Amino acid sequence: MPRTSLYNLDDILCEAEDIFIEHSYNGAVMDEIIARTEFNRRGFYLEFGSKLKFLYAALEYYDTHKLSPILAHLEDHQGLASIERFFAAYIEHIYGRGCLLINMVTELGSEDDHIRSLGRHYLDKLQLAFIGCLEQAQRQQTVQSTINVEAVALQLTSFVQGFAINSILAESEEELHIATRALLQPISQ
Repeated sequence: MPRTSLYNLDDILCEAEDIFIEHSYNGAVMDEIIARTEFNRRGFYLEFGSKLKFLYAALEYYDTHKLSPILAHLEDHQGLASIERFFAAYIEHIYGRGCLLINMVTELGSEDDHIRSLGRHYLDKLQLAFIGCLEQAQRQQTVQSTINVEAVALQLTSFVQGFAINSILAESEEELHIATRALLQPISQ
């Protein structure tokens, strides 16, 4: 009869988000990972195999449980209102700590194909969702009909990446909301 796990993998992967945001990948030490996840070393290596595979699992969990629900605001393609809801949810999530995926892409993306691929996939989904919302906004006549939808979607996607850094430095969430309004105002009707 197989043994049942004495740990909750979701809880461990959620804790991993905090560890890697606080210390980065290279700054996170195994002793703290083991202590905070309440694994023993043997169990950790049986479950994940390595610190890097633990990070991969944490990023997959983060994408599914944190980023995807935020991205869902865009996927309903309700125009400018969807974009505004996305930024409000994203700001709430990243304020004061940043985005785990963007942080790891910044730290490891140039040397790790898997992390670069995760980052690229997320940015592609984000840009396509912005395109859908902007096209709907044009049909609703809430944005200018003359905007280049693909270029604005790329600009919004780049803005999301910058927010991940600015959210750590901003003195208040309101700064990020002001920046969002300033970005959307020129394209609005």
